[in-house]
Amino acid sequence: MRCPFCGHEETQVKDSRPTEDNSAIRRRRFCPGCGGRFTTFERVQIREITIVKKSGRRVPFDRDKLARSIMIAMRKRPVEPERVERMISGIVRRLESTGESEVPSDIVGEMVMEGLASLDSVAYVRYASVYRNFREAKDFETFVGRLAGTDANE
Repeated sequence: MRCPFCGHEETQVKDSRPTEDNSAIRRRRFCPGCGGRFTTFERVQIREITIVKKSGRRVPFDRDKLARSIMIAMRKRPVEPERVERMISGIVRRLESTGESEVPSDIVGEMVMEGLASLDSVAYVRYASVYRNFREAKDFETFVGRLAGTDANE
C-alpha cells in the first residue's frame, strides 16, 4: 500500500480488525518513509458493476461516489454515521446480488431514495430534489405534499 503522504511504496500494517458490521477489515498503517499513520478499509467485491447512465454512457460503480452523494444529503442531520454506512453497504450488497454486471443508474437512485426515506425525511427530500431534478419551489411543494399525504395515511 502506497503512503498517501509521501508516496513511499511500502507501508506496515500495525493493527487489523473487522468493522462493527463485519463488512470490511479496518487496517491501521505506518509509513517507515515519513512516519505517517493512516487507515485503510478492505472490502469484498463480488463482481465488477457498471452503471449505465441515462445518456447511455457506462461508468464503473464507485462506492465512494455513492457514499459522497448520500453524505451530501445527510449533511448536518442527526443520524449516526454507522446507520448511513449500513445503508450504503446494503445498497452495494443488493447491487452485487442482482447477478447483473450492468445496472441502470435509476435503479441505484431508487435504492438510495428508499434507504434515505427510512433514515431521515429531510435527507430524503434533499436527495430527491437533485435526483428528480426539481426546477422550482412548486416541485418541492408537490413532492413534500405527497410525502405528507402518505405519512398522514399511515
